Amino acid sequence: MANLSLLLVAILALSLSSVIEATILKDFCVTDPNSLGCKDPKLVEANDFYFSGLHIAGNTTNPAGSKVTPVFATQLPGLNTLDISIARVDYAPWGINPPHTHPRATEVLTVLDGSLEVGFITSNPENRHFRKVLQKGDVFVFPIGLVHYQRNVGYGNAVAIAALSSQNPGVITIGNAVFGATPDISSDILAKAFQLDNTVISYLQSKF
Repeated sequence: MANLSLLLVAILALSLSSVIEATILKDFCVTDPNSLGCKDPKLVEANDFYFSGLHIAGNTTNPAGSKVTPVFATQLPGLNTLDISIARVDYAPWGINPPHTHPRATEVLTVLDGSLEVGFITSNPENRHFRKVLQKGDVFVFPIGLVHYQRNVGYGNAVAIAALSSQNPGVITIGNAVFGATPDISSDILAKAFQLDNTVISYLQSKF
């Protein structure tokens, strides 16, 4: 048992040292698309730290009436290991960014144009709902992992910029995850969980 404990500690130490090396002992760790490790620093160029396109409005002609344009490490390899990313969010009039979570990041949202109703819900058992209407120039923070949303409450288009504390924050949209899982979550489970009839559950699953 003692030897196993020592082995586990050694493995953990090696893992931590590799993370520290990638994030502290190097100036950067640009993602190598071939190995998913760090690109050879001698092959890194300015374009690895560059992204263009956040001035372009996203297409909001979809059922939610919103479009997220992400700039994560996938789009900007130079973000790798830097624990930060950004996204543009466009909203049609009365469009929503549906309830979702970022499992790996806190989000700071800044309204560039329009008016947005925003909110988040705390964890069980309180499930407190914090809600605020934001105007141009206002900033709101969504704590890491909590369910949150935005809605355009104006009659014109709205735009916001979201900064996130991870190069790959992840997104779990609640409706898609629950009703659009592949394969489906059993309708019996969802009917009991949401206290709804099976036919209603089947209808909701058909929408996702």
